[in-house]
Amino acid sequence: MLSYFTYVSLGILFIILISAFRILREYERGVIFMLGRFYKVKGPGFIIVIPLIQQMVKVDLRTIVMDVPTQDVISRDNVSVKVNAVVYFRVIDPDKAIIQVENYYDATSQLAQTTLRSVLGQHDLDEMLSSRDKLNVDIQEILDVQTDAWGIKVANVEIKHVDLDESMIRAIAKQAEAERERRAKIIHAEGEMQASAKLLEAATILSKQPQAIQLRYLQTLTEIAGEKSSTIVFPLPIDLLKSSKT
Repeated sequence: MLSYFTYVSLGILFIILISAFRILREYERGVIFMLGRFYKVKGPGFIIVIPLIQQMVKVDLRTIVMDVPTQDVISRDNVSVKVNAVVYFRVIDPDKAIIQVENYYDATSQLAQTTLRSVLGQHDLDEMLSSRDKLNVDIQEILDVQTDAWGIKVANVEIKHVDLDESMIRAIAKQAEAERERRAKIIHAEGEMQASAKLLEAATILSKQPQAIQLRYLQTLTEIAGEKSSTIVFPLPIDLLKSSKT
């Protein structure tokens, strides 16, 4: 008959054997260390990890959506704004993500914050508001290059909000209003210039043909007669009388 110690030993051995069997999902990988040294990457599916000799660190390969906390940024034209963003990245080399950096999520987050401040600080406020797509690409490319050594692929960066204080919002509104007034004055001046050019052209044509002036004069009289006026006094050109006598 087996002793109590034997039952305990068999139970412990059974637990150790059971713990050697692991199942990894399709989006998971296991980074295996043997006696403290990197051995290989296993998964997905059913794998065996030798107890006491091998250790496994599980890595998720799915795209991670990371919010970049609001950052205080001073633009190139010395305007203080608050900017936040979102970064989409994933692990493409599980061994590098575990070996080359202590915590790849925190490291990527800190790098995204400093890069956001650095890139936006090189641009004016107008560029932040109007060229957001270009700034997104610039930040994404810088992050992607710097995180490559960690086995991280930064797929996309999106600036979500650029918050301004009330005084700056009022200043921008005044600037926009002044710009609209400037454009309106330019359009009005261009219209006056075109109208004067047409009037000059018409005057040139009329001066060459006196009969046309007379016809225009008679047309004007007809228009005046159609209005609700009791008495109309108008000059009679001498040239009109001369032409009628002939």
